[in-house]
Amino acid sequence: MMGKMLRFSLFGESHGKAVGVLVEGVPPGIKVDIGKMKAELERRRGIERFSTKRKEKDEPVILSGVFNGFTTGSPIAVIIENRDVDSSYYEKIKNTPRPGHSDYTAGIRYFGFNDYRGGGFFSGRLTAGMMIAGYFAKEILSKAGIGVRAYIKSIGKVKAKDLSVEEVFSSKLCPDEEAFQKMLEEMERARNEGDSVGGVVEVIAINVPPGIGGPYDEDLEGDLAKAFFAIPAVKGVEFGLGFRIAELRGSEANDPFVIKDGKIMTKTNNCGGILGGISNGMPIVARIAFKPVPSIYKPQKTVDIERMEETEIKLTGRFDSCIVPKALPVVEAMMAFVLADHLLRWLGWKGFMSLGKR
Repeated sequence: MMGKMLRFSLFGESHGKAVGVLVEGVPPGIKVDIGKMKAELERRRGIERFSTKRKEKDEPVILSGVFNGFTTGSPIAVIIENRDVDSSYYEKIKNTPRPGHSDYTAGIRYFGFNDYRGGGFFSGRLTAGMMIAGYFAKEILSKAGIGVRAYIKSIGKVKAKDLSVEEVFSSKLCPDEEAFQKMLEEMERARNEGDSVGGVVEVIAINVPPGIGGPYDEDLEGDLAKAFFAIPAVKGVEFGLGFRIAELRGSEANDPFVIKDGKIMTKTNNCGGILGGISNGMPIVARIAFKPVPSIYKPQKTVDIERMEETEIKLTGRFDSCIVPKALPVVEAMMAFVLADHLLRWLGWKGFMSLGKR
């Protein structure tokens, strides 16, 4: 279960009947636009020629928590049926764990009872539920004027230049057009070679009020990092300058406070909008590193766990050559959910502090 006041849990498997999500804590009275929800899910398809050939319509079916087009305040259950499923190949390789996948570790953790078809519960297919949870979170944030946007920061060794917040929010995939074209070329090379390539997603949240979060188990950075790491294929998370800040002196790393338009701000944003686990009112900036998709068409060494001998595996099937473009809305969804959860908690305190005041 992700979150405290606003919570969600995922269910289903990649090749099961459906995947879905249970979202709890959504306030009543939020208008639900199925078309908008489907449009968010559509973004998860990424760039078609670099994505899996598995085609799912991703039609969300709301089972509870919505009545007459509005949230009721009760738990919201939504499912998406799996229709384009072919499990025959996974029966053939069930005893030869795919390098880079969770096949081996999942088999150990669940004593061999795990659903191994298409990765089962560990599949990126489950991110559809994250997207739905993120849809409701974004609707909550919109009432506070908070916006979240992600873009492709890098693919392989090709990196976008440093961009302004305005540029990021005006773009769908990557505002640096020159770098983006080189990214497409890098993805194409990997695809043609039967290989895959990873990259980095940068995500920015604007208009987050200061005071959201807290120390230790209330840490906003900690909760965001946990949410990002829950996305399949994520191997690294950093905020603000991230690891680069370790190369600086304190005099260079600190963000001086200034007053602008009657508001307290910082001159720079090396901390990425969070101090002491609490938002400081500046844009929250994070970068998330995605590993290359482990399903590739090149031969790889593995083992036969039944015969206990080394062997080789050459995968056939429907694979992504790069998941970074389709990860953008998932990253946004997870950031939005954490921020909405913390916002609702903060508003509870704010409401209490106003009691008795006229």
